[in-house]
Amino acid sequence: MVLADLGRKINGAIQSMSKASVIDDKVVDEMLKEICKALMESDINIRLIQSLRKNVKESINLDENTGAANKKRNIQKAVMDELTSLVDPGVEAWKPKKAKANVIMFVGLQGSGKTTTCTKLASFYQRKGWKTCLVCTDTFRAGAFDQLKQNATKAKIPYYGSYTETDPVQLAHEGVSKFKKENFEIIIVDTSGRHKQEQELFNEMQQISSAVNPDSTIFVMDGTIGQAADAQARAFKEAANVGSIIVTKMDGHAKGGGAISAVAATQCPIIFIGTGEHMHDLERFAPGPFISKMMGMGDISGLMETVQDMKLDQNKDLMKKLEQGQFSIRDMYDQFTTILKMGPLSKVMGMMPGIPPELLAGTEAEGGNRIKRFMCIMDSMSAQELDGEGKEFVDQPKRLVRVARGSGTTVAEVETLLQQYKTFAAMVKKMGGQNGLLKNMQGMQQGGASNPMMNQNKMAQAMKQLQSGGLGNIPGLGGMDIQGMINQMGGMSGVQDMMKSMMGGGGMPGMPGMGGPGGAGGMPDFSQMAKMMKSMGMG
Repeated sequence: MVLADLGRKINGAIQSMSKASVIDDKVVDEMLKEICKALMESDINIRLIQSLRKNVKESINLDENTGAANKKRNIQKAVMDELTSLVDPGVEAWKPKKAKANVIMFVGLQGSGKTTTCTKLASFYQRKGWKTCLVCTDTFRAGAFDQLKQNATKAKIPYYGSYTETDPVQLAHEGVSKFKKENFEIIIVDTSGRHKQEQELFNEMQQISSAVNPDSTIFVMDGTIGQAADAQARAFKEAANVGSIIVTKMDGHAKGGGAISAVAATQCPIIFIGTGEHMHDLERFAPGPFISKMMGMGDISGLMETVQDMKLDQNKDLMKKLEQGQFSIRDMYDQFTTILKMGPLSKVMGMMPGIPPELLAGTEAEGGNRIKRFMCIMDSMSAQELDGEGKEFVDQPKRLVRVARGSGTTVAEVETLLQQYKTFAAMVKKMGGQNGLLKNMQGMQQGGASNPMMNQNKMAQAMKQLQSGGLGNIPGLGGMDIQGMINQMGGMSGVQDMMKSMMGGGGMPGMPGMGGPGGAGGMPDFSQMAKMMKSMGMG
């Protein structure tokens, strides 16, 4: 996402301030100057930027008799709070209710990605167990029904539309009535694209709204228009009683931040942002996690939601193996399958705390293709080879040639895969066993609040194991600061809170390397994800 550039610039300004030996007005002003410059380049309204600068200055007290480290932390917190309030409309968005028909009407300008976003939203709710469907009422644009039909078929979502009916109001009424009778829970109505000045189409939109009586009207807005989003959002809000907004095309334009901040100023809640053309490229928007992810601090709640959406409760045996320090080539195959299911690689990695945003650039095609190629190689292995630890290939090198021919690859690529497997297996041995990382993390959890010193010792020991386990040897991650990652999550107490929420709340059931079986606890395996980055060619 282009907003990662904004996050890098803001991080750079904060780091420059952190390097200063004495924190005074001059240092703070220089930091704020760089932050404001970065925000202006993202087309954020100058009045909002001035307000942010003023609020940060007012919220910090440089005359306090505290150490330089505390002052730096207070300044960083003030900047983060103001950035969050910049994109926070302060209004609660509408949420659908189970066991009833929730009619959602989409409106927006031509070319904003409305029809594609309809299918993305339907697919999003479908993954969460809702019964979803689509109704096409766009009779204005040629090929609109064909586009929705193609998208819906690909996503396996029921749809309604017509090639002969030209009255959009009639189509909307028939489609919604049909799906209500069939007890669908999410009914999404796609309307014609329209412009602010086209009164005739605005009237049509209001007629459709009267015919279907939607529970929520969502305005789909092009994120590339920047500050102009303010006027558009206000116009649609007045004409169609817009309840929430989805901002699209956030993956390829520097003005996305301006669009989000402009919409927030209208006090109309943003519920999702579109970050690409694929079905997975729709992210739930929440101000805090959005800013955290933009700044390279990860989004644990988003990662947990992604894992839970996949219902990965069928692989409970793997966690037992991990706890015992056992890991076969077949287990690595399962790990790769899981990663591919989670959607775009950079999206998953962007949710991990401490993963630098620059490592995520250009990883989609290269990383995904390399994983698929590795899986193709493993498909050509026998059951004995998959369930083994690679010793068969050492004892009988001819097996390398057979697997290479069977998978259409080279012997060198098969050897590379086996080398990656050895790295995985070495990490698992570090994690498993009586004195492994998992046991330390479980001991920390069992220590509870009654013994915080024990918890800190366990956490320090676990992090030491994580670093000695080979994380520093991963190309591109050798300079990763484990202690810095802990600080980004709010220190040891922040890490413990995160662990408590992930493990105490049921964990991440069955996710390989991400939690315990059935919510029994365990370590969310940051190192496993980092190791996978090497396998993906992200080094």
